[in-house]
Amino acid sequence: MIYNQNKAICRKCGYEKELEDDKSIVIVSKGNREDVPVIEGENLKTLPTTNAICPECGNREAYWWLRQLRAADESEVRFFRCTKCGKTWREYD
Repeated sequence: MIYNQNKAICRKCGYEKELEDDKSIVIVSKGNREDVPVIEGENLKTLPTTNAICPECGNREAYWWLRQLRAADESEVRFFRCTKCGKTWREYD
């Protein structure tokens, strides 16, 4: 989605959603690259889920995402967040 003032617009289908407050978006910028919006908070529910056991509460479902934290020739880091208690943990290969 691209963000224009108080709206989020899908580039593919044209769907528009008005943003209620500025707290739901964090803009991250590095060097000469374009701004990259990161959606946080309640929008976490848009992430995919998988079967993973939470080390905190034992719940068997978690949201997951990947991040490249180390060198480009090394594998990505898998992050998980429990759908019940919100605990976040990571797994390396």
